[in-house]
Amino acid sequence: MTSETKPFFVVSSGRSGTAMMERLFSCFPQVEMHHEYMVHHVQPAAVKYHMGMIGLGEALHTLRATHAAAIHYSDAPLWGDSSSKLSWLIPALDHLFPNAHYIHLVRDGRKVASSYLHKHGAECYDGHATGIMQRYYDSRGELPAPPPDKKYWWPLPPRGHAQELEFLTYDQFQRIAFHWGEINRTIMHNLDNIPVERRHTVRLEDLATRGDTRQGLLNFLGLPWDDRIMGLLNRPHNVTRPEDYPLTPEQTQQFNLIAGDVMQTLGYDRRAEYRVAY
Repeated sequence: MTSETKPFFVVSSGRSGTAMMERLFSCFPQVEMHHEYMVHHVQPAAVKYHMGMIGLGEALHTLRATHAAAIHYSDAPLWGDSSSKLSWLIPALDHLFPNAHYIHLVRDGRKVASSYLHKHGAECYDGHATGIMQRYYDSRGELPAPPPDKKYWWPLPPRGHAQELEFLTYDQFQRIAFHWGEINRTIMHNLDNIPVERRHTVRLEDLATRGDTRQGLLNFLGLPWDDRIMGLLNRPHNVTRPEDYPLTPEQTQQFNLIAGDVMQTLGYDRRAEYRVAY
């Protein structure tokens, strides 16, 4: 146990390389690295916090029992968690860990939405689970919370959100597009309040192709180069063959209507949708 352990958090949408970041940083003996640490506790709290169902105090209670406890008892100089679930909890994380560093990992939203739909459709905004979450939210505490299975705990637009009513008409793909836009808007908004020396944004696509991007990421955390990094970045985790599902013209139009502003902010609107090949 050391009081000198410094935390860092990779915040992102899912399907953007968070598992890859866990494997990358685990190469370093000075890093204790995790992927979606204590997810069944953190994910429901994160969704409730973003949707205004709990306040900062309850969010802090969850993080104290999970991340703060783990960091307190860690022997490593650096402790990290790469988790899309933490993306909703940056204000609470910053309250608990005023010296924490944040890596905003981004990936082309078109590829993220397609990956969620085709590879994780059973646990991401399917109609049945989303309907249960919507009824729970609308009941304002009159119904019991869904169990902490991942399939239920995906944020809906909070009350007063510009897309609150329109979201009710969305199909699964549109709900996923909403998620990518909303999570990145939330990350960018909250990281604006973090000093620039404690935040770093990196594109997943650039990590695989640009040496300066890889070196910049390591420099941000004060880590040395490790030759194993290139092998980890060449192929996603648990993939034996590439599967690519480009968006249809209708999906592209839907995605741009829902999340085009974020695509523009992150610079993806000027990039053609790429093909997955490795």
